[in-house]
Amino acid sequence: METKKRLSREQKREKAVVDLINQMFIIAGHNVTYDDILGVKDWFREYTMTVEQSEEFKKWGKKYLMKELRKTAKSAEREIMWFNIQWGLTYSNWEDYHKSK
Repeated sequence: METKKRLSREQKREKAVVDLINQMFIIAGHNVTYDDILGVKDWFREYTMTVEQSEEFKKWGKKYLMKELRKTAKSAEREIMWFNIQWGLTYSNWEDYHKSK
């Protein structure tokens, strides 16, 4: 029986980035993966998502970070917000969303 090697803290963080990007594309409805955008400059400007999809992604990402990286709720929330600032997709309905508020 083969034993599973434990990932280092850095490897877990790298895996989390890949998983978060892949899930962001899934929620946004794009048929793209981390491997597709690897090495592409400013790839996050080429794709969009709605504000509602972004909220769904942030909720999913917070739960993911709490489980996989053992973050507290507050820390996971802060981490997913930073992720969204750095690599989040642009909103396709930003103006419409704010007009309805």
